[in-house]
Amino acid sequence: MLKFYFNGSPNPTKVALFLEEAGLAYEPIAVDTRTGDQFKPDYLAINPNGKVPAIVDDGAVVFDSNAILLYLAEKTGKFLPANTHRGELLSWLMFVATGVGPFFGQAVHFKHFAPEKVDYAHNRYQYEAQRHAGILNDRLAGRKYMVGDTYSIVDMDVWGWARMIPFVAGEEAFAKLPNLKRLVDEVNARPAAAKAIALKDNFKFKAEMDDAARATMFKHLANKVA
Repeated sequence: MLKFYFNGSPNPTKVALFLEEAGLAYEPIAVDTRTGDQFKPDYLAINPNGKVPAIVDDGAVVFDSNAILLYLAEKTGKFLPANTHRGELLSWLMFVATGVGPFFGQAVHFKHFAPEKVDYAHNRYQYEAQRHAGILNDRLAGRKYMVGDTYSIVDMDVWGWARMIPFVAGEEAFAKLPNLKRLVDEVNARPAAAKAIALKDNFKFKAEMDDAARATMFKHLANKVA
């Protein structure tokens, strides 16, 4: 059975969405990044980058959420855009992988978790996160889905981060992104999305972002913690 290493953050959740949409049997394995599970030798042997998610599928190891989505879609033949050039599919997957995810993630860090408020860093990442969201919003103007005429892994990829926009940029941010919000609302209404979001509730993850959790998740702070 496919093993799915996950937590409740955006990247694992979009993989959980695919697994639920495709009806694939899988074993969920919790990786609590606030307690350091991602740095245990057994997990680093699967994902040497010490991030989540990762899967092990009949001996095949795949990490990075975008790679996993593409791998599973090609393996199953499900949720790939029909009658679309492969370049378009790859372009938008990589746009999320190299732009949306990193900039949204850093925007969240400097808005909510950085121990020091650095205006330049906060403003830089907020600007880039909102700029990337604007590109997604413009892409969805006059079209229902990101690529082609059907719901695909690109929409799942976008949804993983876009549903977090109020946390990333503030409750008012969606007002400027009506097309993107429409897609998020549509995916949120799917039964598979509810299951993907609720998956974390079946496991005990550390809730507190205390000094020990910060030292574990943000290694550059480790020397500052007694």
